[in-house]
Amino acid sequence: MSIYRVIDKLEAYIRDGTVLPLRRRILSEERLFEFIEKMRSTLPEEVGRAKLIARDKDRVLREAQERAEAIVAEASTAHVSRIDEHELVIQARRTAEIVLREAEEKAQRVRAGADAYAAQVLTDLDGRLAVAMGSVRKGIEALATQRARPPVASPAAAPLADAAAKSKRVAFDAQNDVVLSETSELESVRVT
Repeated sequence: MSIYRVIDKLEAYIRDGTVLPLRRRILSEERLFEFIEKMRSTLPEEVGRAKLIARDKDRVLREAQERAEAIVAEASTAHVSRIDEHELVIQARRTAEIVLREAEEKAQRVRAGADAYAAQVLTDLDGRLAVAMGSVRKGIEALATQRARPPVASPAAAPLADAAAKSKRVAFDAQNDVVLSETSELESVRVT
C-alpha cells in the first residue's frame, strides 16, 4: 500500500468521525495509531523507491550528459576534419592552378625561344645558300666561258685551272657541310 492511500484513508476517517459542538470530532486513538503505523511501515518502502528513483535519475541524467558531450565532441571533430579537408582541397586546387599557369608560361617561352632560334638559323642558312648559289653561278659562268673559248695549249694554264676548280669544289663542299649540320640542328629543335 502506498503512503498516499494511507493518507487518503486517514483523511476519510477524520471526515467520517463524530462531530461535536464547536467543530470538534471524536476519533478513536487506536484507529489513529493504526494509520500512523501504516504510514511508518509504507514510508521506508516509499523512501527507498524515491531514493532509487533519485539515484536512477542522477545516473540517467549523468549518462545523458555524458552522451550529449560525446555527441558534441564527435560533431566538433567531424566538423573540424571536414573544414580541414575542405581547406586542403582548396589549397590543392590553388597550387594546381599556379603550377599549370607556370607550366603554360614556361612552354610559351620555350616555344618563342625555339621559334626565334629557328628563324635565326633559317636566316643564316638562307644567306649561306645565297653565297653558295652565287659560287655555283660563277662556276657555271666560268665553265660556259671556257667552253666558248678555244682551248689554250699552254701547259702552265691547265694546272692553274685545275687548282682553281679544286679550290671552288672544296669551298662548296665546306659550305654544304655547314648547311647540312645547321639543317639537322634545326630539325632536332623542331622535334623537341
